[in-house]
Amino acid sequence: MQCIHFRENAMTDQIQPVTTSSGLSENSAGGLAYLTFIPAIIFLVMEPYNRNPFIKFHAWQSILFTGAWVAWVIVRVILGIALHFIWLLWFAIGAVVGLAFFILWLVAIVQAFNGKKFSIPVIGAIAEKQANS
Repeated sequence: MQCIHFRENAMTDQIQPVTTSSGLSENSAGGLAYLTFIPAIIFLVMEPYNRNPFIKFHAWQSILFTGAWVAWVIVRVILGIALHFIWLLWFAIGAVVGLAFFILWLVAIVQAFNGKKFSIPVIGAIAEKQANS
């Protein structure tokens, strides 16, 4: 019996994530910001999310990351048309860069849901400035 009582006490001593007044934890909001740019914009506009630096950082990083991805797609299409004679090499480069974007996106989501700030190179520094302004 005492062993069961000990486990109950151990479970109540766990650290709970900080929740906003809406009931959504900041970890959840930070992770959800990466699903598309739409939740990120909503979190930057809606109270109380727009006052939380952790959520603002992930929302800004998500928006900037989406912008970088769109810019890459545009460059890839334009250069793909211009370099049509080496399409196989360009396809391989595009696949590697696309995979890198996907992996960065997944790492950012997992880290946000775990309550950590994963700063994507270059984009993370800009997001940090925006979140603290």
